[in-house]
Amino acid sequence: MKISNIPATLWGEKSNKLFIAVHGNLSHKEDTVIELLADEATRKGYQVLSFDLPEHGDRKTEGTPCKVQHCVQDLIEIGRYAQENWNEVSLFACSMGAYFSLLAYRDIELKTALFLSPVVDMERIIRNMMMWFQVTPEQLEKEGTIDTPVGQKLYWDYYCFVLEHPVDRWNVDTRILFGAKDNLVEFDTIHKFTEIFPCTLEIMDDGEHYFHTDEQLDVFKQWLEKNIE
Repeated sequence: MKISNIPATLWGEKSNKLFIAVHGNLSHKEDTVIELLADEATRKGYQVLSFDLPEHGDRKTEGTPCKVQHCVQDLIEIGRYAQENWNEVSLFACSMGAYFSLLAYRDIELKTALFLSPVVDMERIIRNMMMWFQVTPEQLEKEGTIDTPVGQKLYWDYYCFVLEHPVDRWNVDTRILFGAKDNLVEFDTIHKFTEIFPCTLEIMDDGEHYFHTDEQLDVFKQWLEKNIE
């Protein structure tokens, strides 16, 4: 299906309860963790609505860059569709999908939010990348876009949007699963987020940012079973 030209997948039998599922970087709407979410959520009477972010899945050749401002607008469109068609809406988001959700869904009523390896401080991640690749704010402003050796682009307008839109309000009951070996999101940023906002945090000692091993996915499945009510 398409929602405002956004390729989407709807999982499960008709229900009045829905999970919006937002994937992470280099992922897509039918990624393993979303499929596992759909298995557990549909078993408990929910439907799951997942979709592709720009430059991902069925949108790789679309031409829209995966910038925060475009992604947040897409999430707002999906959120509007969800609220019009379901009585109760919850959220699952992974990695950068969690960051986009924190901006897009701060004003809509959600029953609960489940975050896997969430990016909660995008400014810090961008600053870290600039430090790793010796890019100054002045350089980025002058060039607009800078390619990095890891395949990710740095954008000046993306950086400005992040600075202008701080995550300063989030009133949703939120459960977080975080890997102690996460090499992208530092633990202190997650800890600070859980101190400020209504969250519970579970840490997997052998978890990485990308949950992909059998052991990590087993922990993820157990966490879903415990937190989808």
